[in-house]
Amino acid sequence: MRICVLGAGYVGLVTGTCLAESGNDVVMVEIDRAKVEKLSRGETTIYEPGLEELLKRNLVEKRLSFTTDLAEGIRHGLFIFIAVGTPPGDNGKADLSAFFTVVDGIGSTMDGYKIIIDKSTVPVGTADEVKQRLSELTTHPFDVVSNPEFLKEGSAIDDFMHPDRIIIGCDYERATAFLKELYAPFVQTENPIFVMDPRSAEMTKYAANAMLAARISFMNEIANLCERMNADVDDVRRAIGADRRIGQPFLFPGVGFGGSCFPKDIAALEAMGDENDVPMEIVAAVRSVNHRQRDMFVRKVFDHFGKDLEGRSFAVWGLAFKPRTDDMREAPAVTIIESLLNAGATIRAHDPEATETARAVFGDRIEYCTINYDCLDDADALLVITEWNEFRHPDFEKMKSLLKSPVVFDGRNIYRRSNMKQMGFTYYAMGRPAVVPDPSTATASS
Repeated sequence: MRICVLGAGYVGLVTGTCLAESGNDVVMVEIDRAKVEKLSRGETTIYEPGLEELLKRNLVEKRLSFTTDLAEGIRHGLFIFIAVGTPPGDNGKADLSAFFTVVDGIGSTMDGYKIIIDKSTVPVGTADEVKQRLSELTTHPFDVVSNPEFLKEGSAIDDFMHPDRIIIGCDYERATAFLKELYAPFVQTENPIFVMDPRSAEMTKYAANAMLAARISFMNEIANLCERMNADVDDVRRAIGADRRIGQPFLFPGVGFGGSCFPKDIAALEAMGDENDVPMEIVAAVRSVNHRQRDMFVRKVFDHFGKDLEGRSFAVWGLAFKPRTDDMREAPAVTIIESLLNAGATIRAHDPEATETARAVFGDRIEYCTINYDCLDDADALLVITEWNEFRHPDFEKMKSLLKSPVVFDGRNIYRRSNMKQMGFTYYAMGRPAVVPDPSTATASS
């Protein structure tokens, strides 16, 4: 395949060289003439193990070339990778001046259909802006894709050639198919290709880096506390790393954690830090964010119905802090229900196991239902707070017939947005765009 890579910095040079190594015809565009001359001689401008060998081989075999001529590169490639720098500005925001200079150059020199691929790390929404700018500059067809990189310095070649996953942020089947074909040689071991919308792809890059940075800083906090308390952080680190939950299992957003373990252990860590003059700032932030999630959920209800809920009735599915238990210690449902009661609402609730536990918390201030559907009768909305399996595949038509209006607040993201939209529900979840049906097509139940 014919590829143009704009920018021969760290990401661009690794990307272009590895794509050439897999048999593609790659032209790299770089404005620094001295760098182009050096790279054209097979001399790398950065140190990365294995890069110089690949560079020289692909130059000799004429699959890779370098130029300062933007038009030459654009004319050459079906795939146009943008890999220019996006350094932080004075206010921390990414400086996209070089990025958009390149975008404008693409728009003014396109000579046919192109797939424009954002490889640079750019803020969420940048792909939309690229589409807008290009549409003002050219009449040629194009598709814009967000394709973030996850390269580690020192192992970038291996990371590119054997990725643990590839992210394709694209709204177009044609471009998605081309990208899958391009990356097929790198995922022969069945590592996944995730296809999503461009904004989600852009966010994935930032979220992944923030998660990794948070892990490092968290372990540094623990290390400081270990040192003060005569514990060995290396032993702690190895034992934590063997926990299977530290990976995909605990990456589900919602209304926050509860129970007896996490809250008390977080509090204890904070206290130990205070006693030993080691502020546990990340741990404190974890506690703060966890409580804020409950407020965020209640805010969705207020945003829809207003802050005065007098005369409103809400159905609640789930009271325990998590499924398969009747434990309500630090349960998010307690905070959420108290907030709604304080705003004047009435509550009917169902939990498969925690009803008696809940009575000790709320007394007769809420109504308890043995069957989950009984909560819904003439309720203004359903709030799903605990993700019991019994709630995952309900009779949605029955739900619509019982609710005063088909409104669902899903605190655990257990329903698919597409399904809720198709069935005419107004649907609010955590960290996902709301589903608000078109009034002309939605049928409200009486």
